[in-house]
Amino acid sequence: MVIGILKEWYDKKVGLVPSVVQKLIAKGYEVQVETKSGRTSFIANADFEAAGASIKSREEIFENSDIVISFTPIKEEEYPKLKKGTIYISHFKPYIFKDVSVQLEKHGIKAFSLDMIPRSSIAQSMDVLSSMSSIAGYKAVLRAADLLPRYFPMLITSAGSIKPAKVLVIGAGVAGLQAIATAKRIGAVVEAVDTRLETEDEVKSLGGKFLKVEGANQATSQGYGAEQSEEFIKKQREMMFKHITDADVIICTATVRSTKAPVIVTKEMVENMRRGSVIIDLASDAGGNCELTEDGKTIIHNYVHIVGNSNLSDAAVVDASTLFANNVYNFLNHISDSDLKLKTNNQDEIYTASCISNC
Repeated sequence: MVIGILKEWYDKKVGLVPSVVQKLIAKGYEVQVETKSGRTSFIANADFEAAGASIKSREEIFENSDIVISFTPIKEEEYPKLKKGTIYISHFKPYIFKDVSVQLEKHGIKAFSLDMIPRSSIAQSMDVLSSMSSIAGYKAVLRAADLLPRYFPMLITSAGSIKPAKVLVIGAGVAGLQAIATAKRIGAVVEAVDTRLETEDEVKSLGGKFLKVEGANQATSQGYGAEQSEEFIKKQREMMFKHITDADVIICTATVRSTKAPVIVTKEMVENMRRGSVIIDLASDAGGNCELTEDGKTIIHNYVHIVGNSNLSDAAVVDASTLFANNVYNFLNHISDSDLKLKTNNQDEIYTASCISNC
């Protein structure tokens, strides 16, 4: 069984790292890596070869691989290059790209989308979104601290006292909780809001103040935030206006599976924020929690920086690649038997949730 790792065309991460290559080879897999795949994650061809992988061209990876792994899916025009029956593991985002399953089916590709793995206790070791979200939450605060034209911590100096920065985190999932912890560690005063009231204790345990809005629809059965009514969103915005306009930094992390991210920070709110304030919107690829967010761009509106970046895990590409590779290894173990053959198990929630083509 040959596993092929393709060089990313968009992302800086790499599908496997040498330590995980070694473990897969020990289980009986053959691993082939497209040349220079690890360059942007600081891994040389020689590092993969030392782990037992062979270095191949892109065309050879398509021709030889039984299983293909990449963080970002290849472009649609390359689907025909995959052998019929290839198992392809990636982030296909079928909740955003609605026709991706149809295209994969058309080319006879059995595809698993790692962003569809449920957030359950048994799936924790395979939960790629949690791994990447934790890094993104951490890096979001550091990015904000870099852009903010003032200190995060309170300082008492001979020239006068500096008040601590106020940070508001929208969404207390994995990214949000990491953002809260990071902001507190570097001295900010932190508030957080989430529709899931059960997150209140987690926010408080990290030193944040929880802002409660009653009447929300609670989390889905898979652990994701639920879609809220327009009435609730309006009520939330009204309550949030003062907290948003008082904040120096806002970290947006609220997403809803299969639908557009809720707009919580309106243009009016941004225009009432202090000059020099910063918004980091991690929900930008789903439309953003800020009305003015542009995905993949940093804009300035009324002297407020608004950073639209749903892929901040790339800012810690070495650790992100390692965590992703570990997630993939655990996922392969879960869906394969001792002979390395794929187990088709329509009773298994992880299999049924993640398999999006030729299941």
